[in-house]
Amino acid sequence: MNEAIPVSRVTDHGTAKLMPDVDRRRAWLLTVDGAPQSYVDLDEPAHLEFEYTRRLGHVLDTVAEPGRALDVLHLGGGAFTLPRYLAATRPGSRQDVVEADRGLLRLVAEHLPLPDGAAVTTHGFDARAWLEAAAADSADVLVADVFGGSRVPAHLTSVAYAREAARVLRADGVYVANLADGAPFRFLRGQLAGFATLFEELALIAEPGVLRGRRFGNAVLVAAHRPLDTAALARRTAADAFPARVEYGPALRDFIGEARPVRDEDAVPSPEPPAGAFGIG
Repeated sequence: MNEAIPVSRVTDHGTAKLMPDVDRRRAWLLTVDGAPQSYVDLDEPAHLEFEYTRRLGHVLDTVAEPGRALDVLHLGGGAFTLPRYLAATRPGSRQDVVEADRGLLRLVAEHLPLPDGAAVTTHGFDARAWLEAAAADSADVLVADVFGGSRVPAHLTSVAYAREAARVLRADGVYVANLADGAPFRFLRGQLAGFATLFEELALIAEPGVLRGRRFGNAVLVAAHRPLDTAALARRTAADAFPARVEYGPALRDFIGEARPVRDEDAVPSPEPPAGAFGIG
């Protein structure tokens, strides 16, 4: 797109808007039904604007030695912020992006095309349906960032869903998800409890005010069968422009407490954010 003109289009799941950033020449904000979904800078694909995407980026930076190409499955596409990031920081990575809103996929392809050479394949499918049909042991990393509006859909919150994620990941693979909750963290604790039944190692990354229950916000869940480099994650997140804390081990087990894994029949979406929690401005 040559001119920085806002774009609005009704897609399969809502009204998507692309708005130019006046401070960065080729940077764009994507919203769906008013909720911020993605921010991309076409000239600097390694630039991560949102706090939670920076934390996801820290995880992706530490799952393997710098520059090593990975096979990555993304559930949730948005404007492809993290696929662009990985194409820039880990050239040669093979990436699959599953996005249920095919109209959104067309909008992004038209106005925010992926860079030449990026090995990214898009799939217009429901995330869980696609995951259930995916080959076992086929991904080094699974990134889940699926929101219907501002809520994680219920069918992506159960232990049955987590079991499918574990099946698709390789033995040394890493699962990382963007979630959102606030005190008393019933949703977040249930998610952690479910993944704890399937993965030996867990970590949670969030802004300290969120973890203390002072406000609603994003939290990044990380799960693996191998030790996570929590020291490196803690250094990166603490030094970030938006500092965060990494919880793991006994502290995380205390946080989970008596929470139980979520069954499909009991699954509900993540809680509705308070007014203004994820607003713009």
